[in-house]
Amino acid sequence: VSEWKQVLAAMFPTSSVLDCGGAEFEDGEEVYDAIGGLLQGSSADCKNEDDIRDICLQMFNTLKLSNGHAASKQVLLDTPVQLSQISAECGKSTVDARKLEKAEAKLKQKQGRRNERDSQKTTSPLVLEEASASQASSKKDSRVDLSGKNRTYDIRIENFDVSFGERSLLQGAELSLSTGRRYGLIGRNGLGKTTLLKMLASRSLRVPAHITILHVEQEVAGDDTGALQSVLESDTVREGLLTEERLLNARIANGTLGRFKCFCRIFTLLGMETVRLSEIYAKLEEIEADKAPARASIILCGLGFSPKMQTLTTKEFSGGWRMRLALARALFAKPDLLLLDEPTNMLDVRAILWLENYLQTWQTTILVVSHDRNFLNAVVTDIIHLHSQRLESYRGDYENFVKTKEDRLKNQQREYEAQFQYREHIQVFIDRFRYNANRAAQVQSKLKLLEKLFPDNFEKLSPPVLQLDEVEFYYNTDQRLFTQLSVSADLESRICIVGENGAGKSTMLKLLMGELTPVNGIRHAHRNLKIGYFSQHHVDQLDLNVCSIELLLNKFPGRNEEEYRHQLGGYGITGELATRPVASLSGGQKSRVAFAQMTMPCPNFYILDEPTNHLDMETIEALAKALNKFKGGVVLVSHDERLIRLVCRELWVCEHGNVRRVEGGFDEYRDILQEQFRKEGYL
Repeated sequence: VSEWKQVLAAMFPTSSVLDCGGAEFEDGEEVYDAIGGLLQGSSADCKNEDDIRDICLQMFNTLKLSNGHAASKQVLLDTPVQLSQISAECGKSTVDARKLEKAEAKLKQKQGRRNERDSQKTTSPLVLEEASASQASSKKDSRVDLSGKNRTYDIRIENFDVSFGERSLLQGAELSLSTGRRYGLIGRNGLGKTTLLKMLASRSLRVPAHITILHVEQEVAGDDTGALQSVLESDTVREGLLTEERLLNARIANGTLGRFKCFCRIFTLLGMETVRLSEIYAKLEEIEADKAPARASIILCGLGFSPKMQTLTTKEFSGGWRMRLALARALFAKPDLLLLDEPTNMLDVRAILWLENYLQTWQTTILVVSHDRNFLNAVVTDIIHLHSQRLESYRGDYENFVKTKEDRLKNQQREYEAQFQYREHIQVFIDRFRYNANRAAQVQSKLKLLEKLFPDNFEKLSPPVLQLDEVEFYYNTDQRLFTQLSVSADLESRICIVGENGAGKSTMLKLLMGELTPVNGIRHAHRNLKIGYFSQHHVDQLDLNVCSIELLLNKFPGRNEEEYRHQLGGYGITGELATRPVASLSGGQKSRVAFAQMTMPCPNFYILDEPTNHLDMETIEALAKALNKFKGGVVLVSHDERLIRLVCRELWVCEHGNVRRVEGGFDEYRDILQEQFRKEGYL
C-alpha cells in the first residue's frame, strides 16, 4: 500500500485519492473510474486500458487488505519520498489538470451518494405493520350479492381471521349484526377493536355491496365549505337530486333546447325534461329534502356548534371540531352501517348526553367501540366482547353483559366440576377454561399493581397548595375567557371540571400549572408542590419513533433498563410491547406509556386533562381506585361519567368566563343539561 501511495503521490501530488482507503471503493471498477484516465494520460508506459484496469484491481485488493488490518499496521507517509527516482521508474509524468479535477469530482460524488445512503438507513421513516383480513368464501353468497338480488340488511361474516403484521388478532371468528340493532364492541386495549372496524369499513371483510358503510375515523378536510353545507353534502342522494334539478332548470331557462330546428323534436325533449323534473321533485319530497338544513343544524347544535360556528368554513376549525363535523356528517347521512370508534373522546359531557339521546332512536345498524360504560348502557342493545382471538355476543347493555358473563363463568365452573371425571372427553373445554382463568388472573394482578402506581411518600403540604385569586385571562381582548376567577385546591382535593368545549377548561388547567400567566390576578403555588400533568393530546408529546424504554430513558436518564421496564410493566406495557416503536401501539397502550412517563418523577399533585381517552374499562376502573388511594391532590377534566362518580367529590362547571361549583354533583349537572335540551328543542 505504501508503494502504491508513493507512486500516486509522485504522479498526482495534489490528488485527494491519496486520502481514500479501501472502504471508499466498492470494487476495482470504482478505482478505475477514479484514476484510470489519469494513469492513462500521465505515463508513457501505461497506455493499454486492460493493463490499467489490472493495476486498478491490484490497487483495490491491496487497499482492501490494508483496510482490514489493525490501525497499528497502517503505513503513514511521514518520511521523505524520492520523487525523481519514482518518476524515472514510472516514465514521464504528464498530469492533465482537467482530468485530475474530473476524477476528484467523480470520487466526491460517489462518496456523497454513499453518505446519503448511510444517512437514509439511520433516518428512514418508520415503516409500520399493516392489518389484513381473510375469510372463508361462499360461492352462493357471492353469486347472490353479484346478482343484486340480496336485499337483506343483516350482516353475517363467518370463519374469518384478522391480523396485524405477524400478530393474529382474530381466528375463526364470527360476526352477526342485525339491522336496527346497536352493538357495543368491547375488549382490552390492543386486542384489535379498531382494526376490526377498519376491515369492515374497507370491505376487507365481505359486507353485501348494497349496504352503505360510514366509518367516523378521520377529521373533515379544511377548505372553504361552510360547516352546515359540509354536513348537507354528506347526503349524496339529496345532493345528486338537487344538482340534477339545477342542471335541468338551467337547460330549459337558457334555451338549450332552442338550438334544435325540428319543432317536434323540441317538444319531445321538453316533455322528457319535464317528466324527469317531476320525478326529482317527488323524490325530494319523499326524502323531506326541504327539512334537511334544519335537521343538519339540530345535529350540529347538539354537538356543540353555535349558529355562528355553523356559518364558518371547515378550515377555520381545529382538529377536534373537525372530528365533530365528521360525526355530524355521519349522523346526517344515515348509513346502513355506522361505525364509531370512541365517539365520546372528542365530546364534552353536554354533547355526550345529546348523542346518547340521539342514538337511542337510530333506525339502522351501529357498531361502536367505547370504553365509556355509561354511554354503552344508554345506547347499545347488544354487546360484542372481543377476547382470546374471538367474538362473543351478549344481548342487552353493558351492565347486563357483566351479569351474564358472571353467570356463564359460574356455569362453566359447575360444568367443569361435574364432568371432571370425564376429563378425556372434555379436554378442549378444560384447556379453554384454564386459559381464560389464567388470563383473568394475570389481568387482575396487573390492575392491582396499577392501583399502587401513584406513590405518595411525600410530606404533607399546608394549604393553600394551589390557588388562583381574581384571575383575568384572554388570548385576545375581543375574547375574554376568564374574569375574576378565584379557585383553590389542596392535597385533599378531588375536583372534576366540566363544561362545553371552548369554555376554557384546558386553559384553566394551564393557569393552575403556571404554563400560562394571568393578565390580572395572582397564581399561588406551594414551594414544594410537584405537579404531574396528563395532556389531552398526550400522544402528540410522545416520540413515536422510539420504543417505550427509550422514551423513558431519554426523559429520565441515568437509570438502568430494569427500572424503566418495571415502571412500564405496572401499566401493562410488558415484554416485547416495551421494545416496540410507540407508533405501533394502540391508542390505549400509548395512553399507558404516557401515564408511566407522568408518574415516574413521583408528583404530589396531579392535573389530568381527559385521562380516560382510549383506556379500556378495566384500566379506567383501576385508575379510579389508584386516584382514590393517592394521598395528594387531584384536579381533572373528564367527560367519563363513571370516573367522575368514582373519584370526584367536587364538580366545577366552567362557563361564561367563570367557574361555579355544583352542589348536587354530576346528577344535578345532568338534570340541568336535560332541561336545556328540552327548552332548546333538541330532544
